[in-house]
Amino acid sequence: MISEPEMVDEFGVVGTGEVVGDLARKPAREPRPPRPWWWALGGAVLASAVWAGVFCLYPVGDRRPEMHGYRLNEDPCPTVRLKALGAAISPREPTSGSGPELLNDSALDRVRCFLPLRAMSWKGAKKSVKSRWYTGHSVGITVALHKRTDPAAEFEAMRGVTDTDTGDEVKVEKVPNLGDSAYLLTRDSGNAELRVLEGGAVFALSLDAYTTYDGDGSEPPSDDGPDISDLSPYKSAMISDMRDLMKSLRD
Repeated sequence: MISEPEMVDEFGVVGTGEVVGDLARKPAREPRPPRPWWWALGGAVLASAVWAGVFCLYPVGDRRPEMHGYRLNEDPCPTVRLKALGAAISPREPTSGSGPELLNDSALDRVRCFLPLRAMSWKGAKKSVKSRWYTGHSVGITVALHKRTDPAAEFEAMRGVTDTDTGDEVKVEKVPNLGDSAYLLTRDSGNAELRVLEGGAVFALSLDAYTTYDGDGSEPPSDDGPDISDLSPYKSAMISDMRDLMKSLRD
């Protein structure tokens, strides 16, 4: 059997002489010239705009909170006047009841202290019996400046939680026109705490009442002393002293 002669076409392709169609004989397309540089730049700008929009909708990382000029470079407790509570109850003692707990860090500045008020004698209902009951009050102050993370969510989550559990129900009252958010927490056991959030700054001013009996070793009378459970009369004084504290720490 005689094979068909091989043929070499004009493109140097070896074949059998069969017709394979026009497609095989058409020359390849010339390479497309590159797109101008400004087109690529326009695409990059468009992509950047899209990603910028995504970042605005879904921000990456926590934003630093606004500090509103608050500073905590030193212990403020010695200069806290407690003018309103001093007028409503009794003046503060000249020295703090405990040493201040001062923290200065790149992420958080924090201070906590307790300021006792002068104990006052209490006159009972029975005027013929000299009362030896004394009532005392202690004021606690806490200032925390969060410089890296926003404390707002934590502040709201903790609005009904206190450090001590006395078994009494905690009553929470919203306080308007004070910082970004403010709450007054009270217990029937003679405790009230005012908490304020403004930007990255969190303030707390607590008022605790207690009673003592000076009986020279004798048992206290059966009347069990004065009732200290209601601290509502001092609400406005606590708010006033809180405003003074916040003002003293602002530039």
